[in-house]
Amino acid sequence: MQILILGGTQWLGRELARDALRRGHEVTCLARGEAGEVAPGARLVVGDRSRADAYDALGDAEWDAVIDVTRQPGFARRAAAALAQRARHWTFISSGNVYAHHDEPGADETAELMPPLEPDESTPETYGEAKSAIESAYHEALGDRLLVIRPGLIGGPGDASGRTGYWVARSARDDEPMLVPDIMDASAQFIDVRDLVGWTIDSVERGLTGAFNAVGDRSTFGAFLDASRSVGGHRGEVLPAPSAWLERQGVAEWSGEESLPLWIIAPTWASFQDRSNAAARAEGLELRPVEETLADLLAWEREQGLDRSRGAGLSAARERELVAVLRAERANRLVEE
Repeated sequence: MQILILGGTQWLGRELARDALRRGHEVTCLARGEAGEVAPGARLVVGDRSRADAYDALGDAEWDAVIDVTRQPGFARRAAAALAQRARHWTFISSGNVYAHHDEPGADETAELMPPLEPDESTPETYGEAKSAIESAYHEALGDRLLVIRPGLIGGPGDASGRTGYWVARSARDDEPMLVPDIMDASAQFIDVRDLVGWTIDSVERGLTGAFNAVGDRSTFGAFLDASRSVGGHRGEVLPAPSAWLERQGVAEWSGEESLPLWIIAPTWASFQDRSNAAARAEGLELRPVEETLADLLAWEREQGLDRSRGAGLSAARERELVAVLRAERANRLVEE
């Protein structure tokens, strides 16, 4: 197949190109080329998608499949105008953030979506509305040639955000007391990037259309933590801390420096990591065991350095400081339970 990837120089796009090339397809990536290199064997066509002439460099080529991963509605609107009539099949990697509500456990693809963002450019605060706008633009332009894939949290080797690798890396770092949010029964769900990519290219090859939640199986934070500690080999004490206490200490939720990944405070987001993948499973989505992903993640984390500054997670020094404060306050019966 002749596959065009709009992007292809960052993690997910590059892995999509790599898998398609491994299967013998010819892959072209349209990107500025500033975020990184394309997968070996892919052809890079340099183009700035913020410009009206971004697609001129592609000439009048026709494509068996186009894959887009953008978060900018303007990029998608211009791509649809330029290429919709020259693509047999189109895949858009959307997001679980596209849903209007995140408090219904096990919600499927029929759940209400965010209102589409009207401006061409999005911000982190309008990410969900932007993805909704892109879905809408592509539906209008492509009709029944469109496949929409809605992942939640994506993890696995190469996760530079640090979110999915933090707990197994922390488990391997040392046996000192581990500070964790007291959310053992809270939902936790992620998909290995390799499973997402493999199913995406499978679906492109089959010409699958429709909208699908490409997410991991439903689980809990406690189960994910146990698996991470088992793979990482942590044998020390685990110290659960209430969310209110962590907030008072300035610990960030979900992601970012000095955060605790996978922890979400707001009840309205309690099921963000708890969506149904039944439709994708029925269409062939296969998921490797969580322990396998964590083992491969740990190998990658070791290569990056377990003591490095992280995009998500607590530094060793900050964790020790928080553990000392927690123990002192508990000794004085000051912690809100």
